[in-house]
Amino acid sequence: MKCLNIKMRVVSLLFLSMAISFSSCKLDVLDTVPRDRFSEDAIWDDPALIETFISSTYRSLPAGFRYSLYNLSVMSDELNARNNSWLYAYWQGNLTADNLGIANSWSGVYAAPNTNQNYWTTINRVNIFFQNIDRERSKPLDEEVKKRMEGENKVIRAKCYFELISQYGGVPIVSKPFNLKDDFKMKRNTYDEVMTFVLKDIDEAIALLPSSYDAANMGRITKDAAMALKSRVLLYRASPLNNTTNDRTKWEAAAKAAKDVIDLGKYALFSDYRTLFLEENRYNSEIIWQRPYNQLVSPEAVYVELSSYPNGYNGFAQIHPLQNLVDDYETIRGVLPENDPLYNDQDPYKDRDPRFYASILHDGMLWKGREVETFLPGGKDSNEGSISPWNASETGYYSRKFVNERINKPSSTNMSQTPWTFFRYAEILLNYAEANYFLGNEALAREYVNLVRNRPSVKMPPIPATVTGPALFDRIVNERRVELVFELHRWYDIRRWKIAPQVMNGDILRMDIRKNTTTGVKQYKKMVWKKAVFTDKDYLLPIPQDEMDKNELFVQNPGYH
Repeated sequence: MKCLNIKMRVVSLLFLSMAISFSSCKLDVLDTVPRDRFSEDAIWDDPALIETFISSTYRSLPAGFRYSLYNLSVMSDELNARNNSWLYAYWQGNLTADNLGIANSWSGVYAAPNTNQNYWTTINRVNIFFQNIDRERSKPLDEEVKKRMEGENKVIRAKCYFELISQYGGVPIVSKPFNLKDDFKMKRNTYDEVMTFVLKDIDEAIALLPSSYDAANMGRITKDAAMALKSRVLLYRASPLNNTTNDRTKWEAAAKAAKDVIDLGKYALFSDYRTLFLEENRYNSEIIWQRPYNQLVSPEAVYVELSSYPNGYNGFAQIHPLQNLVDDYETIRGVLPENDPLYNDQDPYKDRDPRFYASILHDGMLWKGREVETFLPGGKDSNEGSISPWNASETGYYSRKFVNERINKPSSTNMSQTPWTFFRYAEILLNYAEANYFLGNEALAREYVNLVRNRPSVKMPPIPATVTGPALFDRIVNERRVELVFELHRWYDIRRWKIAPQVMNGDILRMDIRKNTTTGVKQYKKMVWKKAVFTDKDYLLPIPQDEMDKNELFVQNPGYH
């Protein structure tokens, strides 16, 4: 798959998407071969077309840049989505099976105009691949290439199933493509059954895949990416939500999987946290698996700058960090603001963790030649600004992470090529720290959290040896919160740790800033933006009602009707 990191064979994908929806759905109209597409036989006879099919499968895999930019982030205590009545209903515990909205990764995740991605489509493509890869063909397929193709597809399928069981619980295991004559009615497999299937795919992929590729194939799944996926999968399996008996062997497996990646000795924390996500630093020392985009050739993701920039900078500002998140960034003295006697709530953004400034735009921050102004009255980036005031933040903050500041006046044609990072080394270090905490190895847990805190551009004080027990766990939780912010971890983390009832019950906060027009002095006040309610049913999403209606064998998740 040459130039995976640039085009992903965009033109051919259009033909393939028409040619293959169901592998056995054939309409022989006078046995005429269509001239606007490839036949199924042609695809599986030609190694180059098989590569194109795999490129299309990569492209179908849901990534992080989605409708409202990061839909799981706005469904947690990270982000608000402007004027989103569905989201506010979700926060209040009113999600229903017939109104999943942007939470519906079962039937479709809207990633860009006319782009619909969902895990089942991707799984079906993988199954089509495995049904056809062992065909006899006139053009031979190199055995090492075939092994690599099989490994890639196993990882893609494993990731899809892992996301599904993490969001919905047990789902049907489908390992062959459906055709129009098949009975689509299947029972749900259990979480453990699907987990076993996922781990089998991953382990087989690790044995098949190379550890690296040449420059033309960057972005492909490597053995290392499969190992990173295994680390996350086993960590989730070991967590309190899924490990109700606190089986120590599951934590041991999670620790080993993370250490296996660390022991590769290939990865290191990228020095600059702010820019490690941007296109100019693609595939840097920290990246294990990244999804590249070429928006100018084929827009596939929500336009990051247009969606994130403040209104005063000509952005749509669709997402806004919550004050709850801002409060969880420590001061440079290594404690939360509420525990720092030097913290001044009327100078709230002074001396904060550098990752705060790298991820969030706040009032008074110098950015792109001027200070951000979310204050009232008259702030340029407030709802009284002169440029599209209806696009102003509703929380007093804007998202900075992932945006490329070289973009001026962002639009659907003026944007960066920001890649989506599936796995990076910092997560592996935090996975290892967490697993060791639950194994009772607190010194080792602190050591690896402190490695992340010691990134050259961050240099936060180390967690001292006096922090132990539940207090140490709280620090691990908070470290993942700020280090991995907006990377689609938080929604899963607060559930698997079973802390969602604490963090998603109560006040969703915003910052209100009033500037005295005579003295110029600003007054900062935290305000309640919305109320959140979390109940036991909210640990899982409901299966969409239209899927329930099609299949009487499905049992809905508890609490949904």
